[in-house]
Amino acid sequence: MCRAVGLGLGHRDLKPWMIAGLTAVLLTAGAVTAGILAPFLVSGQNTEYYHGTFKISDLRVNSNSGQSSTYQLKDLREMSESLVDETFIDSALNKHYIKTRVVRLIPEEDGVRADVIMVFQFSSSEQRAVREKKIYSLLNQKIRNTRALSISASSVQVNGCGKRVAPLTVNRIMSGDIAAKAAWPWQASLQRDKVHQCGATLISSTWLVTAAHCFKSNRNPHEWTVSFGTTIDPPLMKRNIRRIILHEKYHSPGREHDIALVQFSPRVTFSDDVRRICLPEASASFPPNSTVYITGFGALYYGGESQNDLREAKLKMISNDVCKQPQVYGNDIKLGMFCAGYLEGIYDACRGDSGGPLVAKDLKDTWYLIGIVSWGDNCGQKNKPGVYTQVTYYREWITSKIGL
Repeated sequence: MCRAVGLGLGHRDLKPWMIAGLTAVLLTAGAVTAGILAPFLVSGQNTEYYHGTFKISDLRVNSNSGQSSTYQLKDLREMSESLVDETFIDSALNKHYIKTRVVRLIPEEDGVRADVIMVFQFSSSEQRAVREKKIYSLLNQKIRNTRALSISASSVQVNGCGKRVAPLTVNRIMSGDIAAKAAWPWQASLQRDKVHQCGATLISSTWLVTAAHCFKSNRNPHEWTVSFGTTIDPPLMKRNIRRIILHEKYHSPGREHDIALVQFSPRVTFSDDVRRICLPEASASFPPNSTVYITGFGALYYGGESQNDLREAKLKMISNDVCKQPQVYGNDIKLGMFCAGYLEGIYDACRGDSGGPLVAKDLKDTWYLIGIVSWGDNCGQKNKPGVYTQVTYYREWITSKIGL
C-alpha cells in the first residue's frame, strides 16, 4: 500500500522557537470529524482515530512589527502536524499511519491550544491493546528524544470513543434521577411514528447497536427514526433509519441472540453531546460485582410509560452461578446473557429501556459497552435482576456485519 503518495507527508523543517515553546496538556477527547480524512483512507481495513491536545506556549512573534499574523498560526499548525508525522513515518507503524490534521487552534492567554486527530488503519486481526502499546511507546520515545513534549499515553484517546464530559453522579432509573447534559453521549432513542420504543447505543458515526426484540413487530427501516440527546422532545438531533440487521438466530418470542444493528443517515458529527462508545474485545471479561451503569428513557415502574428525560442507574454485575439459581432465573440464562443489578431489587431497567446500553469504564475513564438491555421479570423485583445481551459474546458477529 503506497500510503504516502499524494498526502503531503514529507518532512517540514521546524523553527527552533516553535519546538522550544511546545508543551502538552491532558484534556478529554475533543470533537472528531471523521469526514475530513475520508479521501485518504483505504477500504478493507479498520480506521482508527486518536486525539491529542498540544499547548503551544511562550510564543515569540516572528515579526519586528509585533503583529501576531496568520502566518504564525500557519506555522504552528504545520509544526504540530510535523511532530506527529515524524514520529510515525520513521517507525514500524509507517504502513498503518495515514495522516494527522490539526482540527482546531484555540488562542489562550499564554499561547495556543492545538487539537490534533491522528488516523491509522489496521486489519481486524490485530488486538487493540497491542496497537495502543506500540503507538504510546513511539510517542513517548519521540518526546524523550526531542525534550519538547511532556505527553503521557492518557493524553491520546483511542478512536475518540468512550469519553464523556459530565460528572458521574448516578443513583437509579426507576426513582427518576435525570442524567446530566452530555453525561451519556452514546445514548439514542429508537422511535416509530414519533413515539419512543427502545434505547440504542451509538458505536460509529452511522451505526447503532440495540436489542433484536425491539423490531419483533416491525422491521421496516423506513418507519423508524433515531434521536440523540438527553431529551426525546425536543431532540438534540434526529436521523432516518436506513437498515436494520437482526441476528440470524433470533426468533421471537425467544430471548436468545437478542441483538441488532441499525444504520442511519446522514452520519453524525461527534461532539461532547454525541459520541460513540468503545466496543470491548471479544476476550474482555468483567468479573462479578463490577460496577456498571445503565441509562434509558424507560418507565419508572412496571406498567408505566416511557419518560422524556434520560435517566441513569448504577448496578453491579451478578455471576452466572447466582443468576442461574432456581429462585432467580434458573435455566433461562443462556450463553450470551448475563445479569446485573441487585437481588434485593429496586435498581433496574424497565419498559422502554430495552436495547439501551449497560456500560463500564476502565482505569483511564474510557467507557465500554458490555451489555444491551434485553429482558427481566417485572421491574426491580426481589431475585429478578435485569438480563443483558453480552456484547463480548457477539463481538465477532458485529465485526462480520459492519467491520467494527
